[in-house]
Amino acid sequence: MADSTSVLPRIAVIGAGIFARTQYIPRLREIADIVVVKAFWSRSEESAKAAVELARDFAPEIECKWGDSGLDDIINDHSILGVAVVLAGQVQVEISLKMLKAGKHVIQEKPAAGSVAEAETALSYYNSLNNISPTKPIWAIAENYRFEPAFVESGKLVKEIGEMMNIQVIVEGSMNSSNPYFSSTWRRNFFGGFILDMGVHFVAGLRMLVGCEIASVSSIARHVDVTLPPPDNLCSLFKLENGCAGVLLFAVNSRSPKILWRVDGTKGAVEVQRSVDRGKHGYMVSYFSENGECTKTFHPFCGVNEELKAFVHDILHASKGSTVDYKPEPRYLYVEGARDVAVLEAMLESSSKEGASVLVKNF
Repeated sequence: MADSTSVLPRIAVIGAGIFARTQYIPRLREIADIVVVKAFWSRSEESAKAAVELARDFAPEIECKWGDSGLDDIINDHSILGVAVVLAGQVQVEISLKMLKAGKHVIQEKPAAGSVAEAETALSYYNSLNNISPTKPIWAIAENYRFEPAFVESGKLVKEIGEMMNIQVIVEGSMNSSNPYFSSTWRRNFFGGFILDMGVHFVAGLRMLVGCEIASVSSIARHVDVTLPPPDNLCSLFKLENGCAGVLLFAVNSRSPKILWRVDGTKGAVEVQRSVDRGKHGYMVSYFSENGECTKTFHPFCGVNEELKAFVHDILHASKGSTVDYKPEPRYLYVEGARDVAVLEAMLESSSKEGASVLVKNF
């Protein structure tokens, strides 16, 4: 009898940093029944071998690749349908486009790009691949918040609270020396520092929750904590395309961490808050009905897992026919990540103009 893994799609992981080791390897282990990790790549042989050993228990045939030659091996391996690009933000787009040109489906870690200009150029090149092949590969962005059941549920509940009156997003982070990403060089050197790298998550959650695009922003950013790259605080007034206004308050590091989204409507309110329930980390969704009753539902974190499962499902189905005919999961398409970057870039631009209103780039 043939090995059951012979019919499973094969992927490679490009990158062996903190997130690849602590999130991708454990999540891929959990879905080893639907996908085979064929290879792990890193710039150095040492880090590539270390990652491979962590994955060996669920991917016994995994190959170790490093350097330019290792990247070429993955590109030329036709058994590898997709790749997860988990690299420094400054180089992810370049590597993703290289893989897409080779016909590989890509799930790229956030942020989608370092700027709106980079995202526009990348999308233009990606769309031009239609002229090269009728089966343009999938380009997904891994932000995971859109795959959290809490945001899927709360997005539906918002439709039941009547006309939106106001929105609040409060982010009081915990990016201090005890956080494994605190010393991350690429994040510190990124445009907007931690504001952009962390912020795309919270903007993704906001857009998922309200089901509407952000049209304009007026913001003030400040640098308060000198141990963090500037800026580390952001206060923004935003206006949705439906006319509703809201505020986003973002402190990269706070003594009292808290992450919350709230939408008030004419017939109730919906609130999503980062929480812990019986030892499990996740989100508490609170629905306040028109009669004042409150219903709470806790959802443990599972966005990374669900996102990877969706990607595996999509590349498997796309491989059976033309991606022109097959429509991949819309929540993680590259353009969604670009829209999140556009909101944050507009907020930072507004601050540079003393809080002047700035229109958000429309993708």
